Amino acid sequence: MELITVNKDLCIQCGICAEVCPAKALGMGENGPEAIVPQACNGCGHCVAVCPHMAIDSSRAPLANQSDLLEFPVINEKTAQQFLRSRRSIRCYKDTAIPREQLLKLVEIARFAPTASNKQGVSYIIVEDKKIIQRATEITIEWMEEELKKETTSHWSFPYHVRNYREKGVDTVLRNHAPLILATAQKNFNNGRENTIFSLAYLELFATALGLGSCWAGLFEMCIFANHDPLIELFKIPEDKVITGAVMVGYPKYKYKRLVDRNPLDVAWL
Repeated sequence: MELITVNKDLCIQCGICAEVCPAKALGMGENGPEAIVPQACNGCGHCVAVCPHMAIDSSRAPLANQSDLLEFPVINEKTAQQFLRSRRSIRCYKDTAIPREQLLKLVEIARFAPTASNKQGVSYIIVEDKKIIQRATEITIEWMEEELKKETTSHWSFPYHVRNYREKGVDTVLRNHAPLILATAQKNFNNGRENTIFSLAYLELFATALGLGSCWAGLFEMCIFANHDPLIELFKIPEDKVITGAVMVGYPKYKYKRLVDRNPLDVAWL
C-alpha cells in the first residue's frame, strides 16, 4: 500500500504537507506531494493534519482516525496558566475507588503525549489491588534497609521512610493507596524512560480535569530501577520489558485554595 494518497481534485499543491514533514519523507513533485523517502516516515500524521483541504491521506496516520480541530489555541492564555499552576502533587487521598472508565481515560490521554521520533512504545499496568500495593511498599522498605547497610551513601531520605514505616506504620512510599499506574517499555528501547515522562505528565495534567490528584512514586521508582527482582516478580513484568515510571492517582482528600509561587525566574538571553 502506498504511504500517501492525494486527492488531486482537492490538492492545490501548496506544499505545506512536505514542509512540515519532520523526516522529510515527502516532497513536492509535478503533480503534488509524493513520498520521496517513504521508509523515513515515522507515522506522526503531520501531513494529513495540516492539509487545509483534506487532500492527503496516509496509510500510517489515516485521515479517518483524525479529529477536526475547530479552534487553535484551544484555551486562552489565562485559563492555561491557571490550569497548569493548579496541578499539585497529591499525597493524601480519599478512600474512594476510581471507576475503571476514569482510569482508562487517564492512560488513553497518556498515549497521545509526544515521543522521540514518534516511537511511542509505552504500555501501562493499572494496579487496583491494595494488597499488592502494601506488598510493594514492604519490598521497597526492605530494599532501603539493605541499602542503608552498605558502605556507599544511600539516599538521605531512606532512614526517615524506614522509621516511619517500621515505628509508626506510616507508608510514605505508596501512601497505602491504590490505584498505582505503572508504565512499561521494551528493555532494548532507548527512549523508554523519556517517552514515559512525557506520557505520565500528560496523565497527571489530565487527571485534574477528572477531579483526580496524582503523585510520582519516586521512592518506588528508585527501587524498581535498581532491578530489584522481588518487585519485578510481584508485578509479573515480562522478561523483555521494564517498568519505566510509576504514578499514584486518587481523589484528593483536601482541596487547595491558592496557587503556590515558585523560585524567581532565572533566564539568560543569547
